[in-house]
Amino acid sequence: MTFAPTPIPSRTQYVLEAIKHGILTGGLSPGQSLVETELAAQFGVSKTPVREALKTLAGTGLVVMSQYKGATVRMVDADMAREVYDVRLLLEPEALRRSITRNASLEDARTALVRADEAADQAERSLANREFHRALYLPCGNPLLARMLDDVRDQAALVSTVAWAADPSWQREADEHRTILELALAGDADAAARALHEHIDSFVQRAFPEQTEEDQA
Repeated sequence: MTFAPTPIPSRTQYVLEAIKHGILTGGLSPGQSLVETELAAQFGVSKTPVREALKTLAGTGLVVMSQYKGATVRMVDADMAREVYDVRLLLEPEALRRSITRNASLEDARTALVRADEAADQAERSLANREFHRALYLPCGNPLLARMLDDVRDQAALVSTVAWAADPSWQREADEHRTILELALAGDADAAARALHEHIDSFVQRAFPEQTEEDQA
């Protein structure tokens, strides 16, 4: 799947979105170097917008900047995954509960679920899944809560990309998404929130299982 953003607000935004797309769809692997001169040549821009884009992506947690190694795609390990998903567990079910109690429209979530089912490849499916989750919490009525979840959204997607590469469990997640949406559309806020909590928790536990002291010995 090629990336062709339209319209392009600015050169920096274009480069930023292109690099982000590569990271979140697996085109750019964790630990891969992001060389300014190479990226500038690839996108037909000077190094300045590339440098600004990389700084922004470092701020969102997708890129790591090092004085000696330069910019690299962030590595994903169990500690990083659990930190990100812990935030989601604390905030996302409550945001969904509020969306439901406000009788907010969840049509965008339904549309994203269909897009995920009809996706031609993993990249499209990953993007559709991100939109599904965002459509559940965005209408919660608390813009700060929604922004806090947006702040970890890209890192959560990076975790999913790495986990799916090792174990493509997307069909199980798709079934869980359908259950969550059915409960939400039925207006059962508590059950939908519980199902979402279980969905998020079970994913990170499957992808990054806790090691016991016996396992580590």
